[in-house]
Amino acid sequence: MKRVVVTGIGLVTPLGCGTDINWKNLISGVSGAKKISKFDASNYKCQVACEVPIDNNIEGSFVPEEWIDKKEIKKLDEFIKYSLAAGEEAFRQSKLMSIKDPDSFRSGCIIGSGMGGLPGIEETSLSFNNGKKISPFFITGRIINMSAGYLSIKYNLKGPNYSTVSACASSAHAIGESFRLIQHGQADIMMTGGAEATISPIGIEGFTACKALSTKYNANPQKASRPFDDERDGFVMGEGSAILILEEMNHALNRNAEILCEIKGYGMSSDAYHYTLPEPTGDGAFRAMKNALDDAMLDANQIEYVNAHGTSTPSGDKVEVLAIDQIFKNNKSKVNVSSTKSQIGHLLGAAGGVEAVYSILCLINKKAPYNLNLECEIESHNINFLKEKPLDIEINNILSNSFGFGGTNVSLILSKYDERK
Repeated sequence: MKRVVVTGIGLVTPLGCGTDINWKNLISGVSGAKKISKFDASNYKCQVACEVPIDNNIEGSFVPEEWIDKKEIKKLDEFIKYSLAAGEEAFRQSKLMSIKDPDSFRSGCIIGSGMGGLPGIEETSLSFNNGKKISPFFITGRIINMSAGYLSIKYNLKGPNYSTVSACASSAHAIGESFRLIQHGQADIMMTGGAEATISPIGIEGFTACKALSTKYNANPQKASRPFDDERDGFVMGEGSAILILEEMNHALNRNAEILCEIKGYGMSSDAYHYTLPEPTGDGAFRAMKNALDDAMLDANQIEYVNAHGTSTPSGDKVEVLAIDQIFKNNKSKVNVSSTKSQIGHLLGAAGGVEAVYSILCLINKKAPYNLNLECEIESHNINFLKEKPLDIEINNILSNSFGFGGTNVSLILSKYDERK
């Protein structure tokens, strides 16, 4: 089997545009949660979200014109714009320059998204009902696979080109499938990750209706996302994109690329239980983690940090704790765990991609972020929940979890790169 490494990463999140500002704000405990500003949510049960900053006075704000041709901007929903910006940052870092034929035939793109262009669909539907014509770019600027499509066109990626759609596990699946394609010799380079932007009236009200969003902290938004805390009452909607450049190890070495980390494990499972609720014993989450460890040929005691799915929902967090407890029950010491969703909210289909990039930054910087708003944690026996401050630690292997509606579970293992292993 081929070894798979990461040579480029890019981010657009509620903590800013770019990996540097994201790491700075992540490790400083900055919260991206605020009152919704994209529309008037004053009469909504949920009035809080984690929006990508667009104020030019804020460091790391997203400016579409810096990344996208002005002629294209109006054609695209936000999730595609975010992916183009994150993709450009990742591509620049990888120093791939241009990919020409025939190398392009072994270069592909898989980008996950759970909802795609929901705001644009909502907006167009309303304007159409009011007698306005539909734009010829309506479909191509909204459908989920167009993040992968636009990126493939921009970088001449003529290998696999598609999207994964598995709710909140979408981008973790995208990374895992890209990993498998390279591992089995079907590609040398894969651009992968996820993108999501669903902070719109129908998005907020839809998730509120199924009792998924936090509604208790409208007066104090930065307290709303509180994974693993007893006072959690639902997740906070986030938005953004994370893009990674994956390469076959020898391909990266032959061009003297900087290797950021290695992907070693990819595990999947299904709860086969309920369309929104997780299987209550945590068996599905447990099996995804176990499958990832087996795939990486690692024992649980070789994992120093778990970037948990940890959405801040009452049932989801409890079940994940049960599963992590079970996986790490034979460890000599407790495993370090936190959820970066406490700072950026839940990016739905983009969550796993962002958390994979955050995990890579943890490996590089030898530091793990802490969980905001963790005041009275869920009882567990084998977990050291990180709170109050980041943890300085030599990290070799990180387990990153992503679970989604429909009972779909993904775990990835990202490891410090060692050419000898």
